[in-house]
Amino acid sequence: MKYYNFYDSRINCKNSEQAFDFLIETLKDSIRVWDYFVNWKKVLDNYREVEISLNTLNYLIGKDNIEQEFINLLNIHPEIYKTIPILLACREVDFDVLVDYSDGNFNLKKFNFNNRSLEKLTNKKIESACNFLKGTGFFDLLLNRTIKSIPDYVLGVEVGLDTNGRKNRSGTTMETIVEGMLQEICDRYRFKMLIQPNEKSILKYWDIKITTDKTSRRFDYAIKTNTNMFILETNFYGGGGSKLKATAGEYISLFDLLHPTKFIWITDGIGWKTTKRSLFETFNHIEHLLNLEMVSKGILEEILLTENS
Repeated sequence: MKYYNFYDSRINCKNSEQAFDFLIETLKDSIRVWDYFVNWKKVLDNYREVEISLNTLNYLIGKDNIEQEFINLLNIHPEIYKTIPILLACREVDFDVLVDYSDGNFNLKKFNFNNRSLEKLTNKKIESACNFLKGTGFFDLLLNRTIKSIPDYVLGVEVGLDTNGRKNRSGTTMETIVEGMLQEICDRYRFKMLIQPNEKSILKYWDIKITTDKTSRRFDYAIKTNTNMFILETNFYGGGGSKLKATAGEYISLFDLLHPTKFIWITDGIGWKTTKRSLFETFNHIEHLLNLEMVSKGILEEILLTENS
């Protein structure tokens, strides 16, 4: 790590070892914001796309001859066909289902619920859809009135599927927090910033050539001061695991690859406390490794100003 005297005044650290201790001690337990739990806009947007079809399907609840009623419904309202996957909490529209595995036979049946043109469905497609919902047990839920409202049921399904994005939302929140801090610095000193730049966009906008391992590689941010350009990467790890050791090593490789381009890695999360040795190796190898507390204390701003002079 490249040590500066302002580490002493900003965070009371007199050498790089103390700076690393400060980094570990001030790792955040969480950066969850309210939309971490459920992204209601995304959920409701998905729901409204199929709301009318779901209300139409409500007709089937409690019907004795439910298979024939479903066939009649699809003939009249073919748009219902594309909503079938979400009834089973699935985003994909193609399915291979093992319908028979007795006596060593492995019989796969294909189902596809793509009907973008909303044309009248063939008898084969309607029969296939009927067999699919029967085989999955969904018809039983309607026949027995276990599901009393298909729209309400699907709204719950959408909430459940949205929770799969929570891990990604932590990363997005980290980027949002850092981006706000960066924007303040850039506005104050009239620095320039690119978001999600790659080698081509940096060359296009700033006429600066950098070395990367692949032209498709995108970075989180690039900052251009009066005399220097900085590449910044950011992430957050709330949990530990073997992946963190590999991640720390990747940033050593990235620093070596980008050199002499200036590189700053901003990372946080208590997950790093389980992989301190690997993080310390990276901390000692690359010039600038910070956490959110260090950025908020002005370390990032000082680095940009010092290396701009």
